[in-house]
Amino acid sequence: MNNAHLHLLTNHLPILLPIVGLVLLIAGLILKSDIIKRASYCTFIVAAISAIFTLSSGESAEEVLEGMQIAEESFIKEHEEIAEVFAVSLYILGALSVLGLWANWNRKWYSPFILFSVIILSLVTLYYGKLTGTSGGEIRHTEIRDTEACVTPFNTPSLDSTCVPSNLNGDSQFQEQRFSHLNQVPINLSFSYFVL
Repeated sequence: MNNAHLHLLTNHLPILLPIVGLVLLIAGLILKSDIIKRASYCTFIVAAISAIFTLSSGESAEEVLEGMQIAEESFIKEHEEIAEVFAVSLYILGALSVLGLWANWNRKWYSPFILFSVIILSLVTLYYGKLTGTSGGEIRHTEIRDTEACVTPFNTPSLDSTCVPSNLNGDSQFQEQRFSHLNQVPINLSFSYFVL
């Protein structure tokens, strides 16, 4: 097991745990249950801790991918930048949850204000979590990339018809460029490309 495996094992926790925490916090608010609210704060704290491990394993996973040369550098860098913003928002959410847990436990008058602040911050965090998860998936899953980007990793034309932008469907020059690589394909495989 290398650090890329470790990143794959941990990378979903910082994204999924805030969802669980938010559901618990809203349930605690509706049911007026301090126990559920405290469980929610603890979930956010665990999510922040998991982000530390995920971010550090991500740095090592980047080195592994760069060494193997199986992913485009631009996708890795984009994912890294978004993940850093996501991690910072998780750290702030975790710190605010520690304060919220303490305030709830000691029944402080400002406990409801912290609760609503945590709800708002968790929504912001989930937005960055979605961006981080998507950008991370795009590193190896070309099928989820933007359909306007009609070049696959290593600048080879895509054979996927969904990759053709709608404004280029009738452009013969684009079609020629798109299929210019067919002369490099063995004859027994080339028929399947014309079916597309």
